[in-house]
Amino acid sequence: DLGIWKSWTWGQVLEEIEAFACGLSARGFRPGDKLAIVGDNRPRLYWAMVAAQALGGVPVPLYQDSVADEMQYVLDDADARFVVAEDQEQVDKLLEIKDRCPRLEEIYYDDPRGLLSHDSYDQPWLIGYEAVRDQGRAFRREQPGLFHEGAARVKPEDPAVMVYTSGTTGRPKGVVLTFSNLITMARSGIRREGLTEEEEVLAYLPMAWIGDNIFSFAQSYAAGFCVSCPESSATVLLDLRELGPTYFFAPPRIYENLLTTVMIRMEDASLPKRKMFHFFLEVARRAGTRILDRKPVGFSDRLLYGLGRFLVYEPLKNVLGLSRIRLAYTAGEAIGPEIFEFYRSLGINVKQLYGMTEASVFVCIQPNGQVKPDTVGTPMDGVEVKIGDNGEVIVRSPGIFSHYHKNPEATAEARDGEGWFRTGDAGFFDGDGHLKIIDRAKDVGRLNDGSMFAPKYLENKLKFFPHIKEAVAFGHGRDFVAAFINIDLGAVGNWAERRNIPYMGYTDLAGKPEVYELIKGCVEQMNRGLSGDPHLSSSQVRRFLILHKELDADDGELTRTRKVRRAFIAEKYADLIDALYSDRQSCRVEAQVTFEDGRKGVIKADLIIEKAQTFQTSGAN
Repeated sequence: DLGIWKSWTWGQVLEEIEAFACGLSARGFRPGDKLAIVGDNRPRLYWAMVAAQALGGVPVPLYQDSVADEMQYVLDDADARFVVAEDQEQVDKLLEIKDRCPRLEEIYYDDPRGLLSHDSYDQPWLIGYEAVRDQGRAFRREQPGLFHEGAARVKPEDPAVMVYTSGTTGRPKGVVLTFSNLITMARSGIRREGLTEEEEVLAYLPMAWIGDNIFSFAQSYAAGFCVSCPESSATVLLDLRELGPTYFFAPPRIYENLLTTVMIRMEDASLPKRKMFHFFLEVARRAGTRILDRKPVGFSDRLLYGLGRFLVYEPLKNVLGLSRIRLAYTAGEAIGPEIFEFYRSLGINVKQLYGMTEASVFVCIQPNGQVKPDTVGTPMDGVEVKIGDNGEVIVRSPGIFSHYHKNPEATAEARDGEGWFRTGDAGFFDGDGHLKIIDRAKDVGRLNDGSMFAPKYLENKLKFFPHIKEAVAFGHGRDFVAAFINIDLGAVGNWAERRNIPYMGYTDLAGKPEVYELIKGCVEQMNRGLSGDPHLSSSQVRRFLILHKELDADDGELTRTRKVRRAFIAEKYADLIDALYSDRQSCRVEAQVTFEDGRKGVIKADLIIEKAQTFQTSGAN
């Protein structure tokens, strides 16, 4: 707070949780009730979750960047009677939909700034967190055993949290996870990786995401380690450097953004510094990963690596906030092999894991010393994984969810009577018993010539390039593969500025001929790599266009976890797809966009359609 870290002991946290739980009880919260939580990572929001659990209730965290209508859907579907909101921004969204949520009774806010000086916030059902806590302390004096008696009644099979899916293919579903699900899998991860109470974790990912519920919440309680909350989303990188966590999770885009920032800054450095940086990066590429995996390395490379650690690697890790990392994970999407190897070559133990909301995160983790850039590791202890006849990955484990809230049909479709859960992902085991994920099973299609088409695999390949932020591939039932591209405004903007290419914003930059040549080079480089893959050589991208706007969750094009909503995009931009599969060289587009303040506007642009070179399959006649 205001740049100063504040700390709480476990004893102080217990007192806060007990007081707030008693306050909730005094205000009518009963076993089975749902407590919605919305805001950035804040200690009191985490404590409110435990308070609800101790009373036999179920916390329902929401994504803090959800618009009001998205919040309304979750609040209604979850039957939430109470909400704990972080600040005025979240309260305003809740006030907008309060009349449309008949079950919603009271809203409690953590940060009072902006709420105490306006009459518009003077409703009896809008109450400060501290007022509820203080009411709880008084109520506890009247019923001193309330908290501990309520907690003692909670059973392992009772619902512990309801986490909503990202809604990639439709409305989000409420995934009900039990205490047994969370605690068993949290402890399994702790045992496998040797985590202790000495770990330091920065909680910066959305509280509504299952990963945060495991890494920042369940594992913290199971192992007893400290979790720290950043001051704001804008200070995360600074807070990361100040804290120096030992245990870290980030989706690939975070690692990509950090690396892009480093590379951009190095381009502006002096020539001697650039030469030294790239020289020692080459040393790290040769020797760093082998040293991390305790494999043999030549004397000269080991000596150079030690010098590089002093001159480059440790200062760079310190700038990134990763100097104390003992264990780091990435998951959710494939991470580029070059990016993955970059971090590991610096001595950062980054590993890939495979998991999902319905499995309480953990399914597979890469074992130490067996880390591969293109697999997600081996199954966790107690987790069974098999591959269905259609290539789908099917899982059974103690972490498999209880049910989808109010959706018995979807529950029965996803999980059979023997406890096997259909993940919807297509994959296979390699010769070493490591699982490799190709794509979503339903998205794996065929080109007209019968060859396999895996769009997500191609999209991830394209996103490995630092100048490409998002990609959407098309090809099922077509003669060839085509793609939409989103450029990375920061990386391409810096590239353009160094070449004295003027631009007025994303749309203008995306349409520059020089930018098209840059992206064309990335596409063709991917095509060349695919030509050596006997399964996917026919999936080389022949035509592409650079979209006039960034894909945005507010426009329905991405989920809140930044997964592409492929069906929605195919419908919204059907005219652009038709143009890609015609002989046209350009097309006109008009699209509605949602600005950060909620206003809507229209972007008009003429988009160029570019042809990319394809390559003959390696070894073909």
